[in-house]
Amino acid sequence: MSIKHDIYLISDSTGETIDRIFLALKAQFLNFKHNNHQYSFTRTQNQILKIIELAKKQKEPIILYTIVDDSLAKYLEEQANKFNIPCFSVLGDLILNFSKLLKQRASHIPSGQHTLEENSKRIEAIQFTMNHDDGSMIQDLEKSDIILLGVSRTGKTPTSIYLANRGYKTSNIPLVNENSIPELLREKPKLKCVVGLTVEPKRLIDVRKNRMMALKEEHGTDYTNIEKIELETKNAKEAFKKYQWPIIDVTRKSIEETAASIIKIYEIKNQNV
Repeated sequence: MSIKHDIYLISDSTGETIDRIFLALKAQFLNFKHNNHQYSFTRTQNQILKIIELAKKQKEPIILYTIVDDSLAKYLEEQANKFNIPCFSVLGDLILNFSKLLKQRASHIPSGQHTLEENSKRIEAIQFTMNHDDGSMIQDLEKSDIILLGVSRTGKTPTSIYLANRGYKTSNIPLVNENSIPELLREKPKLKCVVGLTVEPKRLIDVRKNRMMALKEEHGTDYTNIEKIELETKNAKEAFKKYQWPIIDVTRKSIEETAASIIKIYEIKNQNV
């Protein structure tokens, strides 16, 4: 029987950085049971004491933190050590090593990784993506960083929103047939980073049925017909191959995994521009 750990993720900012790092870390361990406790904007000793009080009551607590203030980070480690709680900085060594390598002193400013320019870019990307959801405003496709195509319920919208939060202007277009591909993309298929999303038909049936139940609609339609769905997905793959667009099967992928694959494709395409 494996031990269940209580993981305390402590950040002096939004917690986005440590959340991503922990996501990558836990993927390395198949038999890792845990409860997450996330604390953002932790910037005082009093806040740390309250967290320690909770953590010490658990059987197997572990603390991971991103705190750039050296004195506060040291205080956290001292308090954790008092109760033999494993405590690890996920940025400390990186900041120290980069400081030596670049021969510069680190700023040690909380949220330093999220500059005003980055935040402005993210907000602009989110607004753009919301305006270009589900085939809207296709006249602006050239302004997109990434364009997603796929049949209905392949996760285009949530993936687009996730990418927008990473700063990528993303348009998504529902694929009914080849004629539903905007003329601009058919004429210039390599104009932008275009990615086709597909999913196994059986999985797509389940997703669509759940969608219809949520909307309280009848099931007896082509929307959930296995033969129609198999034809839809087949035609979509053929269209993606015809225009030489990379294809991602999202059947067993999370939104984060799908987005990571898309970002990699985007980076490779832009390296070759």
